Amino acid sequence: MPPLASDDVQITSDQSLDRHALEALLAQAAPRLRFERCVFDGEDLSRLGLRGAEFVGCSFIATQLDRALLGGTRWQRCRCAGASFDYADLADAHFDHGDLNNTSWCRAKLAGVVFNEVKLTGARFTEARTLGMSLHASLLVSADLRGLSFRKQKLQGLNFSSADLSGCDFTDAVLDECDLSNASLKHAKFAGADLRRARLGALQVGDLLQHFKGATISVDQAAGLVAALGVNVV
Repeated sequence: MPPLASDDVQITSDQSLDRHALEALLAQAAPRLRFERCVFDGEDLSRLGLRGAEFVGCSFIATQLDRALLGGTRWQRCRCAGASFDYADLADAHFDHGDLNNTSWCRAKLAGVVFNEVKLTGARFTEARTLGMSLHASLLVSADLRGLSFRKQKLQGLNFSSADLSGCDFTDAVLDECDLSNASLKHAKFAGADLRRARLGALQVGDLLQHFKGATISVDQAAGLVAALGVNVV
């Protein structure tokens, strides 16, 4: 199906596109590009300029998008498992209801990026620049989030179970319905954090001193901790 065009958007739908075909579309210099149900699986799309493009129901499985210019892009219900966004510029991009499992975001520019109800299991954010990045109701199981800052953020519905949160800054953050079970918390900061509605997994006294010093926990969480020490709570 040929692309449909209007005054401000060019729509390409139901096509499998390689790098050459995508470069041809970009050469037409349409004000804005929208791709619907297109397939880019396994392609090398690194360094391409796709600022402001929209992707709806598209597939980028194992696609290379390293150093691509993706600022302001919109990704709805896209399948991107195993894709690489290393060093890409994604400032103000928005990912909604997508599969981003095992993706790589090494040193990517993620300022202002929104991840909403996405799957990021096993994703790697090594040295990513995340100022203003927000996550909502997403799976981050076994993700590598080392050193990221969530300072003063309200985090809701995030599953961090078994994730590497070493060195992360949760100072003054509110964790609502978040799961930290079995997460690696070495050198993570929780001073002033509200963990009363978070799932912390099996806690020991040493965990409070080492990982959660300065945080607020609920009465039920405290009772569970005391019970784990073999003390009857009545």
